[in-house]
Amino acid sequence: MARQRRASGSADASPGKLIVIAVVLIGLVLVSLRLLPGSPFESTAAAKWGTPAGSAERATTAPSDRSSRPSPTPSPAPEPLPFEAKDLDLDIEGWYSWSVLDRRSGEIIGSDNMDETSTTASLIKAWIVADHLRRADENGQAPSAAKLADATKIIRDSDNTRTQQFYNALGGSASIKRLLSKCELTDSSVASDGGWSRTKLSPRDTARMGACIADGRAAGPKWTKWLINEMRLVRGGGDFGIRKAFPAAERKNIAIKNGWIDRTKEQEMHINCLAIGDTWTMGVMVRYPIGKGYEYGMKNCQKITEALLRPTT
Repeated sequence: MARQRRASGSADASPGKLIVIAVVLIGLVLVSLRLLPGSPFESTAAAKWGTPAGSAERATTAPSDRSSRPSPTPSPAPEPLPFEAKDLDLDIEGWYSWSVLDRRSGEIIGSDNMDETSTTASLIKAWIVADHLRRADENGQAPSAAKLADATKIIRDSDNTRTQQFYNALGGSASIKRLLSKCELTDSSVASDGGWSRTKLSPRDTARMGACIADGRAAGPKWTKWLINEMRLVRGGGDFGIRKAFPAAERKNIAIKNGWIDRTKEQEMHINCLAIGDTWTMGVMVRYPIGKGYEYGMKNCQKITEALLRPTT
C-alpha cells in the first residue's frame, strides 16, 4: 500500500514540474528576444553603449559639438551720452569746472578740478524745494495749494523771499546737512554763515545732486515728477546755460536750475548751472572778475557745454 501511494504521488507531481520548467524556458526565450538587436521584441528603453539611458532620442537631435551650438544674441550697447570726456582749453577768463554723471551706470566724468567748490547761489533752491516736499510727505502731510504755488515761484522764477521762508522752516543749515547725507556728496559743505546762497558745492556734487533729484531720493516718490516738471519750466532770467547748448526741440525735456550772484566781498561773479537729462545730469560752474557782469558767465556755461557735446550728423 505504501509503494502504491508513493507511485501515485510521483505520477501526480510530474505534470506540474513540466509546466514550471516550460514557463521558465519561455521566459528565458522572451528575454533573449528583447535583447536581440533587430528583434520585434527589442526593448526601446534599453540603454545603448556609451549613451546614458533615456538620452538616445536627445542624442540624435542635439549638436555633438559645443562649438556648433548657436551663440546667444548679445544685448545691444546702451546709447552713448551726448557728451565726450575731453580736456578743454577755452578762452574763458577766471575759473571754470564741469562734470557729467551717467544716470544708468553712475559713472562720472569731468574736468580735473571737478571736485573744487564754489558758492551755489540760486542753484541750491532745487534742493530746498525737494527737501520741503519730501519731509512733508514723510510726515503724512500734503503741501497746501499756496505752498505749491510758492515752490513754483522758487523754481521757475528763483524767488529769494520764498526760498528764505522755506529754508527757515526746514531748519536752515540742517537742510544742507541732509543734502550732503542723502545725496552722498563728498566735496561740498554748509556755508560758514549758514546761509543757503553760500552753500559750497562742486560741479561733481552738483551732478550728483541732479541724480538725487532725478531718482527720487531728494523729493521722494510722490513729488519727484512734479519737481522735475517745474525745473523744465524755468523761465526768464534763470533760463540759460547747459540746455541752451542743445537743439531747440530737445530743450523742453531738460530740467534745469541755475545760480548767479555778484560776490562783492570777493569781487567775483559766481555763475552755476545744473541740468537733468533723460540719461544724464550735469554741473558747470564759473568764477571771474565782477566787472564782467552776469552775461559773461551765463554764456560761458553754454560755451563749455557746447564744447563737450558729441558731433551730430
